[in-house]
Amino acid sequence: MRTVHVVTHPEATHHVESVVGGWHDSPLTPAGIRAARSIGQALRAAVPEGAEVELFSSDLQRTKQTAEVIAERVSVQPILDRRLREKSFGEAEAKPKAWLDQRYVPPPAIGNRMEHDLGVPGAESNAALAQRINEAMDEILQRPCEHQIIVTHGFALTFVVASWIKMPIESLGYVVFKVPSGSITTLHEDDFHRSRQVIRLGDTRHLDPIRTD
Repeated sequence: MRTVHVVTHPEATHHVESVVGGWHDSPLTPAGIRAARSIGQALRAAVPEGAEVELFSSDLQRTKQTAEVIAERVSVQPILDRRLREKSFGEAEAKPKAWLDQRYVPPPAIGNRMEHDLGVPGAESNAALAQRINEAMDEILQRPCEHQIIVTHGFALTFVVASWIKMPIESLGYVVFKVPSGSITTLHEDDFHRSRQVIRLGDTRHLDPIRTD
């Protein structure tokens, strides 16, 4: 059996500053660090003592910090992978969200939404995002480990889950699995049917109330 625990990093400075995240290397806020501790506690409770566990993370500061806190709880070293990063917004990154809103070109209702140009120089297409996350997921899932933890970002989470359930790339142009920051999504594959289940999507029960110990 395999269980994959997908974590979206908690509050980072770009959230409270209302600037565009993407590849902007924002750190966790003090509240985000406290939330990361709660995530670590929840994962320690979810992974049986002595079970084999691996931890993978986007290499941006906010996910790396989250993974380091989790690593203390589950006693493994994080494996950093830039392919698990959030979508890149090119020139919009670290700029006020209003700057992006003024330039953003929404995708067409019908057509090639995955290759859509946002109207911002250097912004990554959803097709490119899907390709790199699929590559990362393929490598992670080739590893025979009972419990795997993946620390990623809010929008990227959709592409992680889509890769898990083998959703066709073209369908991803219409799908968003919207989850809160600091959430845990639980995925499970059984040994008999080999079915890939989504057990919980965007669970935040561990954050209410946020524990500080």
